[in-house]
Amino acid sequence: MSSQDATLDNLSIDTLRLLAVDTVEKAKSGHPGAPMGCAPIAYLLYRKLMKHNPADARWADRDRFILSNGHASTLLYSSLFLSGYKLTLDDLKSFRQLGSLTPGHPEFGHTEGVEATTGPLGQGFAMAVGMAIAERHLAAVYNKPGHAIVDHHTYALCGDGDLMEGLSHEAASLAGTLGLGKLIVFYDDNLISLDGPTNLSFTEDVYKRFDAYHWQVIKVADGNDLAALDAAVTEAKADPSRPTLIAVRTIIGYGSPKAGSNKSHGEPLGAEAVAATKKFFGFPEDQSFVLPEAALANWRTAVPRGAEQQQEWKKLFASYKAAFPELAAEFERTQKGELKAGWEQAIPSYPAGSKANATRSAGGEVMNAVANVVPELFGGAADLTSSTKTIFKPGVSFHDDPAGRNVFFGVRELAMAAAVNGIAAHGGLIPYASTFFVFSDYAKPALRLAALMQVHSLFIFTHDSIGVGEDGPTHEPIEQLMGLRALPGLTDFHPADANETAASWRLALERKSPSFMALSRQNLPILDPAVLKIYEGVAKGAYVVEDAPDAKVVLIGSGSELWPALEAAKLLKAEGIAARVVSFPSFKLFEEQSAAYKASVLLSGVPRLAVEAGSTQGWWKYVGLEGDVVGLDRFGLSAPGPVAMKELGFTPENIAARAKKLIK
Repeated sequence: MSSQDATLDNLSIDTLRLLAVDTVEKAKSGHPGAPMGCAPIAYLLYRKLMKHNPADARWADRDRFILSNGHASTLLYSSLFLSGYKLTLDDLKSFRQLGSLTPGHPEFGHTEGVEATTGPLGQGFAMAVGMAIAERHLAAVYNKPGHAIVDHHTYALCGDGDLMEGLSHEAASLAGTLGLGKLIVFYDDNLISLDGPTNLSFTEDVYKRFDAYHWQVIKVADGNDLAALDAAVTEAKADPSRPTLIAVRTIIGYGSPKAGSNKSHGEPLGAEAVAATKKFFGFPEDQSFVLPEAALANWRTAVPRGAEQQQEWKKLFASYKAAFPELAAEFERTQKGELKAGWEQAIPSYPAGSKANATRSAGGEVMNAVANVVPELFGGAADLTSSTKTIFKPGVSFHDDPAGRNVFFGVRELAMAAAVNGIAAHGGLIPYASTFFVFSDYAKPALRLAALMQVHSLFIFTHDSIGVGEDGPTHEPIEQLMGLRALPGLTDFHPADANETAASWRLALERKSPSFMALSRQNLPILDPAVLKIYEGVAKGAYVVEDAPDAKVVLIGSGSELWPALEAAKLLKAEGIAARVVSFPSFKLFEEQSAAYKASVLLSGVPRLAVEAGSTQGWWKYVGLEGDVVGLDRFGLSAPGPVAMKELGFTPENIAARAKKLIK
């Protein structure tokens, strides 16, 4: 490299650093330190190494970059702006302000070029693992000799905080086991966290840890050594059998008077330090948001380079399409997130009188019934496929063959859910994760990000209540259903039988947004699809399954508790009391309906009783203060499922007695 080239590189890197500094300073909040230390990494990727097109941020075969330490967002925003993405200097100046394209932490779908919503530490790391899984699977499914239409890398940047979080341990272990060779993670090893030196709380040998996870570990002694960083990436790509951790010794707040100190981590440098920093880099001390013409022109070469890269790919894809038209059409369809026309015809229907079936079993049957017409459905369970029934049969393990659709995530609920979000954000697949419902607590942070990002992640939870039985209160979910219903943007499904389960799966696939299902361990009777419009009913969140003229009470059942509610209606009828019975599989879908529809189902002026083996919170909105809820505001107990249900009041007799108390 000539001295002239090195000078231009340094000017371009310093421009990035100072944009980050000025952005934080103007907002009077933010994190300048990491962007100052990691600017060479971002420059190397966006300007020199990554395959990306700023004019088309969603190009299918682009390299992905995930900023796991999302507090360093000005590094990402400044890199996107300088590279020519749809961000302006004014967007940087409105950092952290209301309605800006540069929120405090990166948000997927809000800012073009942001691949994932990050900030909660470790989540970006795990989503990068998911993106690498997606790339490997899609490459195995679609690539043909001479036609590698899926061939890209996933890069991530993480800090000490990411690697302290247990999530990174889970995700790194999974990535190493799967041998994700196209995953390259830069570790900002700056020895500083918010509270001070990392040796206050983090003294393990990170390098040995990742070596034990079957990662390739490469050390770069000086984060400002662009040639060493470049060589490290070259070395990483030379080993396709292992993911790579590039551990880079950087200096937080590099170039400022607060360099190497936690004082540069999470607050503006301050006017005096900013002036000193600009003097250090040879920039005007009294000017902000300076863009040297040569530096900007250098950064913006990413635009023609990216356009050329994508054009070459388009030529490759055109050749692929001519040779493999059916595969090409499927690739294009799945990249758009569209389902195959008529796919829903493969969904099974269960006639009245069919053998009682657990909704977890019905869910597995639906998955396998649509397997051929929804080939983009892909995922697995946290070491529980035999219990959650979420496995394709016959099916191939992704570990054995990347074209396989069954992923064995191991007992890693949080990494599984976060990886599924990464797979969904990558595009081309509809991923699912599965475990026992009570263990959704372990996955909750990723469920929240799925809802925030609005990615098409599916979460299949089984063993949904005290019906679990003998495993006892540690395995019996109580508050989980209401807790997840409270998440904005996450669709809940709590089906009462196999047909409602089939409808739930159909809706979860159609809605293109995150959903979860809470499915039963115990067998349940079958609703009559010849009498009830079950799909339409589930699509509206709640619907009448049994009516009576001049009903004196409305019984609302959700999930398995619809059935004792139906039996209670029979007991009331025998006493001359007419009762309407409503199945209520989804709060979110019901809330999407008109006020008129809600009133038509719940009957204004008629007392209501809800029945669900979980927390009563949330039901009062629908039953009113004069209504009642047969639910659980206590933990469960260890006993056979039917015994536990009876002991805790989920019997037709108790439901009928509680209903009679409401009738005036």
